[in-house]
Amino acid sequence: MIGFYNYSVILTYIGLASAVFGITQVMDGRQALPFLCLLLSGVCDLFDGKIARSMKNRTEHEKVFGIQIDSLCDLVCFGVFPAVIGYSYGFNYGLGIVSSIMIVLGAVIRLGYFNVMEEERQRTTAEPRKNYQGMPVTTVAIIMPLLFLGRANIPREIFPYIFQGFMILISILFVLRINVKKLSGRGILILFTMGIIIVLGYLKMRHII
Repeated sequence: MIGFYNYSVILTYIGLASAVFGITQVMDGRQALPFLCLLLSGVCDLFDGKIARSMKNRTEHEKVFGIQIDSLCDLVCFGVFPAVIGYSYGFNYGLGIVSSIMIVLGAVIRLGYFNVMEEERQRTTAEPRKNYQGMPVTTVAIIMPLLFLGRANIPREIFPYIFQGFMILISILFVLRINVKKLSGRGILILFTMGIIIVLGYLKMRHII
């Protein structure tokens, strides 16, 4: 079979599987479970790069494949998947279509630009990346689950507007020319802790999972 099958891409594939499963749960009318799947995809993306870099003697083909497969999976996990969630809230012939198109398009542009710049960067230096251009697409894995958890404090009829408004804002931040510092080990630990807190919050809402 074509492709590369080693432990450096296992988490990437798990994250993709979680996103696809989450999409099926949106179609089945589940409310909280898709956001847990989105969170799991984010956790996988948080650590898959570190695992890949720890792999010794990776060939150039494996490195390039890792960049490409990571971005392709990120497009599904943090572009298409959020678009499906947002579209499920209604306004399907207005705001839902606009927000869904924008977040997928923003993710495509952001990831395509990253691939081009990352391949060029790796040809010129072996130093680890310190900054990103545009907001990383993975941030939706924290923002959207937190937004869903906070919906108890938002009027039911207004929440879909707020959620899809956030989708539009996020899509703009994906492609905005801003420098975002890459997370340090401490930052990753903080995000991981936030993920645990979110999961605990969802367990209290298990009757709607």
